Amino acid sequence: MRWWLVVASLWLLVALTIPDAEARNRPRNQNGEILRGRRRRKDGQGFGRARAGRTRPLKIRLVPGPSIPVVPVEGNALLQQPYKNIQEQHATYNVIPVPNDPSDVVTPLTQEEIQKILWREAEQHREEEERVKKKEEARRKRRKQRKEQEEKQRKIAEEMRKQEEEALRLQEEKEVEEWSRQVEEEQKRRQEEEEDRRQKEEAEREARERERKLEEERKRQEEMLREELLDLVEKEKERREEENERREEEKERREEENERREEENERREEEKERREEENERREEENERREEENERREEENERHEEEKEEQEEEVWLRGDVFQMLPKEPEEPEEPDLLPAPIPRPPVATEEEQVETEETGEGEDGEIIAVNRGGLPPGCDISDVTATCENAKLTHFPPLAIPELKSLSLEGNSISSIPAGAFNGIPNLEWINLKKNKLTSAGIDSKAFKGLKKLTRLYLDGNLLDVVPSDLPPTLQELKINENRLRGIDENSFQDLSSLVILELEGNLLSEGNVDPLAFAPLIQLSYLRLGRNHFRTVPQGLPKSLLELYLENNLIEEISETVFNQTSNLNIVSLRHNKLEETRIAPLAWINHRYLESIDLSYNKLYMVPSYLPRSLVHLVLLGNNIERIPGYVFAHMQPGLEYLYLSYNKLDGEGTEPESFFGAYHSLVELCLDHNQLVVVPSGINEMTNLHFLRLDNNMIRSIPDEAICDPNHSGDSTLVAVRLENNYIDPQKISPMAFSCVRSASSVVLKPQKTK
Repeated sequence: MRWWLVVASLWLLVALTIPDAEARNRPRNQNGEILRGRRRRKDGQGFGRARAGRTRPLKIRLVPGPSIPVVPVEGNALLQQPYKNIQEQHATYNVIPVPNDPSDVVTPLTQEEIQKILWREAEQHREEEERVKKKEEARRKRRKQRKEQEEKQRKIAEEMRKQEEEALRLQEEKEVEEWSRQVEEEQKRRQEEEEDRRQKEEAEREARERERKLEEERKRQEEMLREELLDLVEKEKERREEENERREEEKERREEENERREEENERREEEKERREEENERREEENERREEENERREEENERHEEEKEEQEEEVWLRGDVFQMLPKEPEEPEEPDLLPAPIPRPPVATEEEQVETEETGEGEDGEIIAVNRGGLPPGCDISDVTATCENAKLTHFPPLAIPELKSLSLEGNSISSIPAGAFNGIPNLEWINLKKNKLTSAGIDSKAFKGLKKLTRLYLDGNLLDVVPSDLPPTLQELKINENRLRGIDENSFQDLSSLVILELEGNLLSEGNVDPLAFAPLIQLSYLRLGRNHFRTVPQGLPKSLLELYLENNLIEEISETVFNQTSNLNIVSLRHNKLEETRIAPLAWINHRYLESIDLSYNKLYMVPSYLPRSLVHLVLLGNNIERIPGYVFAHMQPGLEYLYLSYNKLDGEGTEPESFFGAYHSLVELCLDHNQLVVVPSGINEMTNLHFLRLDNNMIRSIPDEAICDPNHSGDSTLVAVRLENNYIDPQKISPMAFSCVRSASSVVLKPQKTK
């Protein structure tokens, strides 16, 4: 194993001979010196350095010389043997370095340096052997793993082969059993066929015998029938006569029954009229008693006034009726006179003539009616004053404290001053519809003094903002058909009692309605925002809201959170918008427990929307482009859908599935599928046990099978009251009588007219 020593010797010889050859090949000058491209500096140790200061590797060569002892390395027994061999082979050679530049001073290597070089060579050789051993070990390991894997695959293949053999054996056994069973069945079948053949032959013999006996019996009976024929003819004639008499009697009985029913109805009508007359009589009696009580009270007051010997100037409560005053004489005791009730400002003589009406009292006294400043064209009755279409241009100065209702609809009033209601502070209802009121023309304190006002109607004016400082007692506010351009956070401030709010026909949108605008309306139940410019459902709707109407807007989507706060909603109307079924979020309203009615008519729906509220009862989808009712779309509803209106859509023969009405079979009361493109009666209608009203008119239906509308297996009272099938392609003559057996009355089925083919 000393081949590495030979390699080292060869390497040393090559290292020593190559520089000499290069030196001989270098160009020389005239003196025989080698030409150098650059001068190199020399250090004190004789090692040549490059320009960058890096030491170049030394070149060495072997020269004859005395034997150099090799110092053994302590603690490294493995390296001592190679060094001894080196000493034996190179006892007569010294190792000296060969410089790159011949002019450089050459210093022979020391024994320690030589040993270091040899140790380095030995270490590299040892590392090479270690690498070879590791590679060999890795090869053996891979070979072992390959063998193990091959053995494992062989076992798996053997196992699979055994399983296949077992499966093949079982299959063969199964086929043998099956063949045996088939053979047995074939034998059994042949025996049964043989038995059947024998039985048939026996039956045929018996039948021939019976036929023979029947033929004899028939001949005998024919003889008897000939004898009875005349008797039967006579009896049939008598029976027909009796049947005609019975029909006549039945007809008379029905006529009597109809007359009796008519009499019963007349009697009920008379009883109803009598009750109404009795109620009217009682009301008249009550009114008479009230008038009698009022008369007695007036009589008592008159007696009391006569006893006190006071002036005859009398004021009636309410300042509506007034006795004509007499010129008072100088009272003897002025301190004893009662203080008069304050009266409206004194009018001129012309105004008194226009505003006073005279009448005659019970005692023949002349009584004047005080109109409280009502202009001509106005009527007053009890506590209600009406000035509709009276051509008023200014708010009338009224002074009727007892007045509770005032209607000024259809005039040209453009402003309401601050003290307009000072003389009528007890108003509960004000109707100012169809005037020319502007927001600038209504004083900010105009309505502030009305402490009892509950209803205010401002429809059909020119308002661009909600009037400020409205009374907190207000319960109903209508500002439809105006020019409202926005609602800010304080528009409904202090209106905590408001229940009904209508703002239809304005210029409102989600951009100019503050999300906090409805926050003060903690009791609002009814909200109308139709005919505006909303593209989404407004934010911040009150929690108390029960009914929401957003018809005739531009709404394109319903987000998942828009109805999160309005958990008590009962009715939502979104007619005439731009909704598509894909723009309705799945969680928009499916979990609402009280939402029973939704109107999505005249939108852009192509199918019945999914994820409808679980509590839905009333669904209106008229005038869309609906082509399909998906299966199970109503299955999640509890207690179930009762009213479904799908008229004026595009449902055809493939638009419904057997599961389309699943979940509504026992709840639907009214189903309208008219004005579509149906060619057959949709499946599932015959399973609707609670259906009362069905519309299938104006479609393309050509026939009505017996089981299409009525279930022949259904036992119990029928609920179907009316069915409409006109304007289809149905031939009434080809309809079976059983097709409408579940309809309560045949007259409730409308089949005419039909379209021509």
